[in-house]
Amino acid sequence: MGVTKKWERIDTYGPKLVENVVQAISRDLLCHAMQQLEAARCRIVMHIHDEVVIEAPKAMDVDEVGRIMSIVPSWAEGLILDAVGYERSFT
Repeated sequence: MGVTKKWERIDTYGPKLVENVVQAISRDLLCHAMQQLEAARCRIVMHIHDEVVIEAPKAMDVDEVGRIMSIVPSWAEGLILDAVGYERSFT
């Protein structure tokens, strides 16, 4: 939308298109990881960009969470995916 509140043509360039594709795929990977975490009985409290804040069962350690988040979706077979994290307790 332009200043006249009408649709208008805008210019773009290759790197901008690549960035948009990468960000879209990253979002899809994060959503897949969130679904896997929910299936593992983790409660998602919030997510920020490429980070997920969860409440996990006490028996689950941070390495298990990383393993769950590193499960590659079938549509991205062959992708090297890794996740790391840290844990905090609260009362």
